Amino acid sequence: MIQPSQADVRRFFCGVYAKARSGAALEPMELLVSQWMDEHPHYHPALSDVEAALRDMTVVNPDAENPFLHLSMHLSISEQCSIDQPRGIRQAVELLTHQLQSLHEAHHRTMECLGRMVHESQRAGRIPDGEAYIACVQRHATRR
Repeated sequence: MIQPSQADVRRFFCGVYAKARSGAALEPMELLVSQWMDEHPHYHPALSDVEAALRDMTVVNPDAENPFLHLSMHLSISEQCSIDQPRGIRQAVELLTHQLQSLHEAHHRTMECLGRMVHESQRAGRIPDGEAYIACVQRHATRR
């Protein structure tokens, strides 16, 4: 398993942002990241300055959204759906996307479930519960 550092993640996202803005050819993963970046223009200032991103790695405001974490979650959910791991996540996200008529909004709701699963796993010191994660996404899809 690859475990990049926080600095590696920030360099990667800032690098993809710069590469996409320059019109350079993107690798498939970079293209996916770039598409999610385009959905979040309010993150562009943070992505455009790698030095500031590396300098500002401490949490100053815990209520502020972290663009690097947020984009990482979009990327994680995209990857989970592409390989259907945990099994059933693809269908759950597709159902949620249909219900909300927005893949972007479906990802945001799925992030709530993903964050909850990771938090509970870390708090309890056990492996993440994929079934609970999928059930959470499915509950979002059945809400009216």
